[in-house]
Amino acid sequence: MGKDTIKLTRKIQLLVDLPTKDERKEALNKLYQWRNRSFKAANLIISHLYVQEMIQEFFYLTEGIKYKLADEKKDEAGILNRSRINATYRVVSDRYKGEIPTNILGNINHNLMGTFQKNKVEYWKGERSLMNFKRDMAFPFDMEGIKGLCYDEEKKAFCFRFFSIPLKTYLGKDYSDKRKLLERVVAGETKLCTSHIQLKNDKTFLLATFEFEKEKHRLKPNVIAEASLSLEYPIIVKTGRTKLNIGSREEFLYRRLAIQAARKRAQEGVTYARSGKGRKRKTKAVQRFHELEKNYVTNRLHLYSRKLINFCIKHQAGTLILINQEDKIGIAKEEEFVLRNWSYYELMAKIKYKAEKAGIELITD
Repeated sequence: MGKDTIKLTRKIQLLVDLPTKDERKEALNKLYQWRNRSFKAANLIISHLYVQEMIQEFFYLTEGIKYKLADEKKDEAGILNRSRINATYRVVSDRYKGEIPTNILGNINHNLMGTFQKNKVEYWKGERSLMNFKRDMAFPFDMEGIKGLCYDEEKKAFCFRFFSIPLKTYLGKDYSDKRKLLERVVAGETKLCTSHIQLKNDKTFLLATFEFEKEKHRLKPNVIAEASLSLEYPIIVKTGRTKLNIGSREEFLYRRLAIQAARKRAQEGVTYARSGKGRKRKTKAVQRFHELEKNYVTNRLHLYSRKLINFCIKHQAGTLILINQEDKIGIAKEEEFVLRNWSYYELMAKIKYKAEKAGIELITD
């Protein structure tokens, strides 16, 4: 039996909720400082974890050296003076104490420990390179960092304190479920789990992770729906004698190619665009078409995956099988045009998430 809950992440823009420009600037500088310390701490922790794990490979050490990664108080062969997870935490907390909330450092340490343990066999075999964190990384925190989350009728926004910084949400014309999810968190109906703060393009975002129960539908595990993904028809699904073609080549591919052609024309015209503001001004039209294609593809794939899951729910199919996918992936890799325009992996990710949310078992053939 799988878990009865599922986690969902939503990107929500935040604004500093302070009256003066100087106060807002000071608060943002603090967030940027926290991001900088998080980036340094993450790289430091992952380096220490790697050295600890690979210390047995240092065959040139003397025979008297102990190798066991354990607390010497609990194990005679241990080489650490505290637990392993506490060792890496103390490294960064001692170095950045007072410069960043320890809650953020603790969550970075916990997350990296779990990820490292998952991938350590591949590190040892040389099949995976060690993670490298960039300066613009999003930094994690748990619910200790959010205080007083509520909806302010006067400000028309959800307000809270992120440690010592007052923030409020900016949802704009929200056509998604962000507002409903936040309302459920305030009402205590949905749990807000460990989330992240991201600073990008002079904007602040909350990557909020919500945990809620899976949808309950009257599904029958013995009823099987078979789906096939292709470029001709994005999804073809059937169960029993019922068959459904979701999307078409004309709808998806031709529209995407039209946007690509428009972007190419814009690129060719960049040379003749009026200058004065540098590269950003000249390539503004090109970037707009890039975003247009990205948004169009995302919207279509969401629609196709939603129709597929609705089909399974309607016919009570508790099992969804994606057939003949390995062969099609091989063909796509050989043909550059298909690989560029199919968006197979993105569609697969959306189907997997929606199937898990609806309680449908997904099998890839």
